[in-house]
Amino acid sequence: MRRLPLRVLLSLALLAGIFAGRAAAAEVVSTLADQMSVAVTIYNEDLALVKDRRQVVLEPGEATLAIREVSARMRPETALFRGVDLAGGLTVLEQNFDFDLLTPEKLLEKYVGREVGVVRTHPATGQETREEATVLSANNGVVLRMGDRIETGVPGRLVFDKVPATLRDRPTLVMSLANDGGGSREVELSYLTGGLGWQADYVAELNREETALDLNGWVTLTNTSGTSYNDASLQLVAGDVHRVREEMDRGRRFKATEMMAAAAPAMAEEELFEYHLYTLARPTTIKENQTKQVALLQGAGVECGKEYRLDGQQYYYQSRQGDLGRKLKVGVFLLFDNERDKGLGVPLPRGVVRVYQRDSRGRVQFVGEDRIDHTPEGETVRLRLGDSFDVTASRTQTDFEKIAGVSQASFVLESGYRIELKNGRDEEVTVKVVEPLPGDWRILEESSRHEKESATTAVWLIPVPAKGEAVLTYRVRVRY
Repeated sequence: MRRLPLRVLLSLALLAGIFAGRAAAAEVVSTLADQMSVAVTIYNEDLALVKDRRQVVLEPGEATLAIREVSARMRPETALFRGVDLAGGLTVLEQNFDFDLLTPEKLLEKYVGREVGVVRTHPATGQETREEATVLSANNGVVLRMGDRIETGVPGRLVFDKVPATLRDRPTLVMSLANDGGGSREVELSYLTGGLGWQADYVAELNREETALDLNGWVTLTNTSGTSYNDASLQLVAGDVHRVREEMDRGRRFKATEMMAAAAPAMAEEELFEYHLYTLARPTTIKENQTKQVALLQGAGVECGKEYRLDGQQYYYQSRQGDLGRKLKVGVFLLFDNERDKGLGVPLPRGVVRVYQRDSRGRVQFVGEDRIDHTPEGETVRLRLGDSFDVTASRTQTDFEKIAGVSQASFVLESGYRIELKNGRDEEVTVKVVEPLPGDWRILEESSRHEKESATTAVWLIPVPAKGEAVLTYRVRVRY
């Protein structure tokens, strides 16, 4: 160094001062107090788009900005940071997502190989003494070197000199920026995250005549992302968005602990690409570890009908069976068309429909529930609510004959069947008998005319009088 020219030494000193000044520059920390607005778009499969706009103060040149209270389940590779104002260019040089949150266990792990203070309190005098110790291990317990001995467990209160820079009390995105401007800047951070989900839940009240229902749709939001979204603009996307499967799950799960119901008008709906977008007209706060509900849609006086259905099995037609069951359950379905002229006509996101009906005293009773898939306008909704108590069936194979063939692949079989339907209700019902038939089939004889619903299904609609019974008989030939 003594042989270097004076001008070189001065240049090195200047550069050292510049770098020292940069290293000593304080980190600019942005909290939710800086947040101007936040918008959240939630998709069906544990995915959300967050757009977080804040006002921050940055020095010109290179700066370090730490944005606190972002989602702990952020996908940092999707983060997009930009300056919203026109005060000059703002470029991200580097970013680090610190989601390793400060806990006693994490703090101890970071101090492996370093010294901590061990403070003990005398049980009689209350006097405290301090001894230095080196943390050797924090895996499944604590191992300390204290002087010339090794201690396991914590023999006192541990004292740490500082919090490591990599531990944060809240999830934080730290960015190195090149800032052409200076002073107060309006910036926006957008990113995809897990931990935010929604599902549709529907409540339907069926009238006493079972001819119409009132339908209310609710959105159930769950936030386990590790942060809150205050006064957020909320949008929901209904549809199956394709995503590339991640190689590993970097997220963490939290428990939803709170349920809230918001009294609000139905959400506005519009088409978005091949999906449907629902927008809440007012801001809403989605707290961390919270489940809440907001109104989605309403339909009053939606025309509906009830269906009794008895389903068969293909194995009936492949071998000799005899008695196929007594007092078989007959399923009860509720059907309604999702059409405007029938009281509804709105896209229905996938969810669970729970149906209620008032009894003779006007008290609401639960009568069943079923899950529906995404249902566009114009389609029919079928809800299986349970099995009928009063409508039962008995099924018998009355005949079985092999007509031709030497193996299962070439058999021609004929078989006959008798289905007895009984109705203990005070009104007539119609039972839909659905028979799945294998191979090439043909109905040879039948007491009621069938409909060929598909290449493998025959359907009969059998009226059963009140407090009475009806019988369906048929004979079928099956060729393999």
